[in-house]
Amino acid sequence: MKKSALDAIDIRILAAVQSHGQLSKTRLAEIVNLSPTPCWARLDRLKSAGFIRSYHADIAMDRIIDLTQVIVTVALLHHRKQDFDRFEAYVRDAREITECFATGGGTDYVLKVVVPCMSAFQALMDGLLAEELNIDRYYTYIVTRQIKDSQPDLVALAKPAQTTHQ
Repeated sequence: MKKSALDAIDIRILAAVQSHGQLSKTRLAEIVNLSPTPCWARLDRLKSAGFIRSYHADIAMDRIIDLTQVIVTVALLHHRKQDFDRFEAYVRDAREITECFATGGGTDYVLKVVVPCMSAFQALMDGLLAEELNIDRYYTYIVTRQIKDSQPDLVALAKPAQTTHQ
């Protein structure tokens, strides 16, 4: 199902910004193969419509500090709206939890935690449990090395699904 009425040029602009961050008007126009003024107008429209949330720098944290990354799966004891809301509010306020996904299946949430050391991770988990957030069980997975960290290919995802008939 298509969520928006973006054309191929809009998708190319978004893909360029996703890959390169903020670009000059001229450079963006070159990448997208459009003249600068209409390209910039489209970029402004995409920003105003909320398609671009923010710009980020990808910092090589491991070159600056030692850190520990942990993936945590969490299952709640009860599946009531107020339990989910309370857990999610706690997660939003915990700066050590950098990502959180609500999932279906055997676990309710998958968290990515970044801390300076294991004792900081244990303190975070102790805090989670002390808050009585109705956690039934959790499993931790220590990240030993990161193999891949990338953004999805926007251009490929925006293409209509190809079906094969045999």
